[in-house]
Amino acid sequence: MRMILALAAAAALAGCGVDTASTAATAASLKKQEMQQGQQTMERAQQRIDGAMQQLQERAASADK
Repeated sequence: MRMILALAAAAALAGCGVDTASTAATAASLKKQEMQQGQQTMERAQQRIDGAMQQLQERAASADK
């Protein structure tokens, strides 16, 4: 009887470990996607800033003429 209880407890604990590992992998995947999206947003913002700076420089250059 003790052997059956021990096996049942081991099976239950093993199942929890798999579930926890799966949850951690999913969370890591979501974090990676969030980081990639954040990086893309930063790149787009930098491109807009660069474009605005170029326009300002062009306007300043044409105003000096």
